[in-house]
Amino acid sequence: MMLNSKCLPVVSSVGVFALVAANLFAHGNERGTAKATIGGATVTIDYGRPTLKGRDLMKMIQPGAVWRIGSDAPTTIELDADFDFGGTRVPKGKHILLANFIGPGKWSLLVSSKPASQYDAGAKLAEVPLEFQESKDPVDEVTIQLSAKGGQGIIEIAWGTMRLEGSFSLAK
Repeated sequence: MMLNSKCLPVVSSVGVFALVAANLFAHGNERGTAKATIGGATVTIDYGRPTLKGRDLMKMIQPGAVWRIGSDAPTTIELDADFDFGGTRVPKGKHILLANFIGPGKWSLLVSSKPASQYDAGAKLAEVPLEFQESKDPVDEVTIQLSAKGGQGIIEIAWGTMRLEGSFSLAK
């Protein structure tokens, strides 16, 4: 099909309108990346970075709820080797990271095959307890850090005054 020159401005206008509309409805949160070498293997986490904007985090997450850790697209962890999370072997590849708010001060990190919106017990690949701490220095934007310490991978999640930390290791 050939478009004549009179149709081109209409087609172009429709395309521009669609792009503008898509951007208006998207959250548009910045993406973050955390990367570390652990036991010779590379681990990369990709996540959305929502801001609190004065909201109370603990009023947004209820006990028993699975949190998607971030915004927009699911938070993913990419492993270039098999890793051990809480005694469970997680195969190399790309997986989804979630957090389970068990109750006040009690959290766990979930490695999942499904995002939070579709999560069920069968999607859980592994679970690791997370240490909870309150910080007097709030962080407005979700921040995830990865590091290696004593042969362990350490994940740190900060948002508001909440700090969560967990560990995992290269599978043997």
